[in-house]
Amino acid sequence: MKKVLITGAGGFIGSHLVEECISRNFEVRAFVHYNSKNSWGWLETLQCKNNIQVFTGDVRDYDSISKAMKGCDTVFHLAALIGIPYSYDSPLAYIRTNIEGTYNILEASRNLGIENINITSTSETYGSAQYIPIDEKHPILGQSPYSATKIAADQLAISYFRSFGLPVKIVRPFNTYGPRQSARAIIPTIISQILNGVTELKLGNLSPTRDLNYVKDTVKGFLAIAENDTLNGEIVNIGSGIEISMRDLVSLIASIMGERITIKTDELRIRPGKSEVERLCCDNSKITSATNWNSKYNLQIGLTETIEWFKQNMTNYKAYIYNV
Repeated sequence: MKKVLITGAGGFIGSHLVEECISRNFEVRAFVHYNSKNSWGWLETLQCKNNIQVFTGDVRDYDSISKAMKGCDTVFHLAALIGIPYSYDSPLAYIRTNIEGTYNILEASRNLGIENINITSTSETYGSAQYIPIDEKHPILGQSPYSATKIAADQLAISYFRSFGLPVKIVRPFNTYGPRQSARAIIPTIISQILNGVTELKLGNLSPTRDLNYVKDTVKGFLAIAENDTLNGEIVNIGSGIEISMRDLVSLIASIMGERITIKTDELRIRPGKSEVERLCCDNSKITSATNWNSKYNLQIGLTETIEWFKQNMTNYKAYIYNV
């Protein structure tokens, strides 16, 4: 990989992937959503931002995507609508962004002869675990409009590999956390409320379990998969293989922060019953056997680093507003 394009580069995982690619001396093009303020999202905060070529556009717009991709050898496609609650409000927005956006990446890659295309999936495509740990052969089930559109995007990408020989890989991370994550996610929600002096936290369903992964581990997983040509046409999980309930997660964060809290259930934060994914735990044997990747950060260390970052950056968040 020499010249890479990263869509969704101004977001949470995307901005960390940009940093890692720059540290490896790749020539990086960052594709961010066009806006009238010409804001580059989290890229604005990076020390390496002057080493990045930024393209503004819309992943739903084939012309802007094709222009940004021209001359690149590798594409990491992370741009997507990811908030599950908002997908209940506007399923069509997810169809247009997540499915049509992925089509634009695939078709432009095919027309431009891109050599290495990495499509970002999600563990939500598995639905509630039918067995543990979840390997890549686990059935897929769209339990929310969000996950349904990600399943469709993944299958479209695989069809381009099978139909046209396009060198596509499906990168399927389990739940990622860390600095710069959206306040809609549970870890920033817990941390930001505590940092704002709240002792009775407003949270949703705390019974589900998740496989939580520090963002630095996740992005190194992206690169390990991208660098392996034997994984073309394959789906590859990134995860720790360790699950924790959301209730235990709340207790762990409060303990690290040295705070005593109580919990108040907020009905607005609870998914519809049949839509809730109750259990996720990753089988990472495929990535660990095919590459040299292994999870480096345990949950205690990753949460501690995340908490310290939020302490310094709370002005970027509106912790008193629930963001769907």
